[in-house]
Amino acid sequence: MATLNDVAKLANVSKMTVSRVINHPEKVKEDLKELVYQAMREVDYHPNIAAKALVNNRTQIIKFLILEDLDVAEPYYMKLLMGIAKTLSEKQYSLQLVTRNNIDVGNCDGFIVTGTRKSDLDWVKDFDKPVVLFGENHEGLDSVDIDNREGTKFSAEYALKLGYEHLIFIGLDREEAFEYAREAGYIETVQQRKIRPVIRRMSNHSHSSSNYISENWNKIKANTCFICGSDRLALGIERGIQLQGGKVPDDFGVIGFDGVFLDQIASPRLTTIKQPEVEMGAAVAEMIIDKINQNNLPQGSRLFAPQLDVKGSTRKNVTDNTK
Repeated sequence: MATLNDVAKLANVSKMTVSRVINHPEKVKEDLKELVYQAMREVDYHPNIAAKALVNNRTQIIKFLILEDLDVAEPYYMKLLMGIAKTLSEKQYSLQLVTRNNIDVGNCDGFIVTGTRKSDLDWVKDFDKPVVLFGENHEGLDSVDIDNREGTKFSAEYALKLGYEHLIFIGLDREEAFEYAREAGYIETVQQRKIRPVIRRMSNHSHSSSNYISENWNKIKANTCFICGSDRLALGIERGIQLQGGKVPDDFGVIGFDGVFLDQIASPRLTTIKQPEVEMGAAVAEMIIDKINQNNLPQGSRLFAPQLDVKGSTRKNVTDNTK
């Protein structure tokens, strides 16, 4: 069985350097890490993570707790999980996916929690291990998320530049921080232009937003752009308009929020706010590890900048209608 000394000898570095690469890779230069990793592969060396965990009185396990229905969340979580798993693996941590029903199965060093509702936050605060949320919150809990408010500001401003005269926000019927933030970005933008905000909330299903269009078609004015709180809702809006004989994007614009998969299967493809799920996953993994290593010290919140991904559900010609 290969030893630490075998790796150091092949890489022509000290045992201390190999140990630093294994235990604190973030403190080692990339070229040196790759040299050591290559030597580890060549001699088939595998660090004894179990022994390390025993010495440090840790499990080297992070639990990822999902508190919402996966049928309306995937494939969003797949990319997020990629970022989390890759970063945890680099730091010699394992990822355990749990739900509310099996949260107590086995021990762990900390939790990444997503899909929280307002009613969950007091319960999450009582966890006896470090916790980081994926998602905004108003309780001051450590978190990582997209800048939801800026995302819908981008959407609304872009729609106005395209010449759409009427903007309707289609949001989720959830009293949650991220939904309030998305509504706030829209409201701020339209009020600055002295346009009356119009907000409609519904369940996060495409049939809900499609039904909204069919039930209100006679009240919806041409030259309206729908600013949606999710791609799922945007997909339903687009289909609903088409079923009523409306033309997207000439007469009606649609802008989603997420940019994971549904924006690509829509026809025409959805203009949407994209989220860097892999990068955000890496960030939330780094935050929970830092919190563990710093004896549960608060880490604050980190918001990622949104990006408007323009496709076929909005017009191509920009006419400045924002003044």
